[in-house]
Amino acid sequence: MIHPTAIIHPDARLAPEVTVEPYAVIGEHVTIGRGTVVGPHAVIDGWTEIGEENQIFHSAAVGGRPQDLKYKGEETWLRIGNRNIIREFTTLQPGTVTGDGETTVGNGNLFMAYCHVAHDCHVGNGVIMANASTLAGHVMVEDHAILGGLSAIHQYTRIGAHTMVSGGSMVGQDVLPYTVVSGNRASSSGLNVIGLKRRGFSDELVRTLKKAYKILIRSGLRLAPALEQIERELPMSPELQHFIAFARGAKRGICR
Repeated sequence: MIHPTAIIHPDARLAPEVTVEPYAVIGEHVTIGRGTVVGPHAVIDGWTEIGEENQIFHSAAVGGRPQDLKYKGEETWLRIGNRNIIREFTTLQPGTVTGDGETTVGNGNLFMAYCHVAHDCHVGNGVIMANASTLAGHVMVEDHAILGGLSAIHQYTRIGAHTMVSGGSMVGQDVLPYTVVSGNRASSSGLNVIGLKRRGFSDELVRTLKKAYKILIRSGLRLAPALEQIERELPMSPELQHFIAFARGAKRGICR
C-alpha cells in the first residue's frame, strides 16, 4: 500500500508488498525489497538498497548525504539487508569515495530512536544500538554486539562480536569480541558472560574465553607474547581463533 501523500520518484524501484505511509519521500536511486514498511515522514534518498521485511519508522533519514565535507555528490551506496528495525529519527548514511564507497547493514538489527550510522560503516547481523548511540565514520560492528544508549564510537574503531558497550561510553579503541566495556574513555571490565550464555555458548567455551581474556588483558604482557601464550596453552576453537585474529588486527589499540 502506498499512501497518496507519499512522494516517490518515478525511477525508484519498489517491490510488491512494500508499504509507504503518509508524507514519506523516496528518491530516484532507491531500491526497496518485498514487505518493507516505510513510515510517515521518513526520507529515503541517495543510492540506497534496502532488502525485505524492514521496518522504517517515522522521520527516519536513510541514505542522505554523508556528513563529510569531502563528499561532492559521487555515487556511493548504503546497502541494508533484511528484517531490520530502524526507529524514529535514526540516520544511516552512504559511504564516500575516500572510504569504502559504501555503508553496509546486515540482517535483523535494531536501531533505536536517534541512532546514527555514519559513512563507510559496516554493521553485521543481530546488532542492537540503543537510543542515541552513534557510530562515527569507518566503524565496523560485528554480529550480536550491543551498544548502550548515548554511547559513541570513534572513527575507524572496531566493535567485536557479542560485546556489550555500556550506556554513555566513549569508545576510542577496538573492543575485543565477547567482552564488556564502559567509561570515558572506555576500558574493559570483563567477559560478557551473561550475553554469551544467552547466545548458547557452552560453559566450557566460556571458561576458555575467560582464560584467554585474563592472559591478554590482566597478565601485564604485551599483545604479541600474550597472544602467543593463548595459542600455546588453550584449546583452539573458531571463537578463540576469532578472538586472536581480531586482537592481532587492531590498529587503534584495544580497550584494556
